[in-house]
Amino acid sequence: MSITSAIVLFAVIWFMTFLIAIPIRLKTQGDVGKVVPGTHAGAPEHHQLKKKAIITTIVAAVLWCIITAIILSGWITVRDLDWFNRMNPA
Repeated sequence: MSITSAIVLFAVIWFMTFLIAIPIRLKTQGDVGKVVPGTHAGAPEHHQLKKKAIITTIVAAVLWCIITAIILSGWITVRDLDWFNRMNPA
């Protein structure tokens, strides 16, 4: 795995984890009871993005280490994912 592949893998894992973490414990304006005129009641009141970004970075780093170890060790290869036998035999 090259350095570019490692960075791309980390970025994909980070964004997937972040998109999962965004709606967790989200307080909307409707929940709080203070809807600003001209906005939707589902608009976030307290989003805590900095805290979620830090937690996402830690979780993504752990997942990246595990996935990178699996890729570099050869436990799972591209040939293992060839379910339709389209690749030539090794």
